[in-house]
Amino acid sequence: MRIVRNLFVAVLLVVLLPYLVAPLYRAGHPVSTLMAWRWLTGAPVSRQWIDLAAMSPALPRSVVASEDAKFCSHHGIDWNALRDVLDDAEDGEVTRGGSTITQQVAKNLFLWQGRSLLRKALEFPLALWIDLVLPKQRILEIYLNIAELGPSGQFGVQAGSTYAFGRPASGLAPREAALLAAILPNPVARSARNPGPGVRRLAGTYMVRAQAAELKRCWVENRAF
Repeated sequence: MRIVRNLFVAVLLVVLLPYLVAPLYRAGHPVSTLMAWRWLTGAPVSRQWIDLAAMSPALPRSVVASEDAKFCSHHGIDWNALRDVLDDAEDGEVTRGGSTITQQVAKNLFLWQGRSLLRKALEFPLALWIDLVLPKQRILEIYLNIAELGPSGQFGVQAGSTYAFGRPASGLAPREAALLAAILPNPVARSARNPGPGVRRLAGTYMVRAQAAELKRCWVENRAF
């Protein structure tokens, strides 16, 4: 009985730890679990932190346009997008990604890669908590500094920009920012450095979306960019 109780307490602590740590990420330079795993296994990791205010303004706009258009209005989970994904699955269609930027921050900071019902069950309440305890600007800043953006361990927009274009994230043109956003789902198979037709087409779409009126209002009202 004592072993079972101790095991339960240990599991409970592991589950609750992210909720205790998340408010502390208002400051500092957090790393993702994938970055930590690569360090532990000796795989290369390149990440240079850059503050949101120092980035090219086109970068956060392009990433929000590509990953989470309702980022400024939802509270961690885009329920409408989630319903669309579930409807597609019921109809037998290929499901689209329904994760918000906040969900991806929750996954990248505290959980593991890959798809599983257990991870989603942990990710949903954690995303709601992160949205509650961290400002939108900080959530986006963390995401842009921990997202994988290169084929050989490049994490964050600074390392991704340097690898793809040979210059820092502060100096990217809108087209280059959109190319980085276009590779986010799979930076190993997709390349901003040598973009194929599909990546170039997506980048063009994201450039247009980044200038949408809703994002401009978000910029003014929420000061997230």
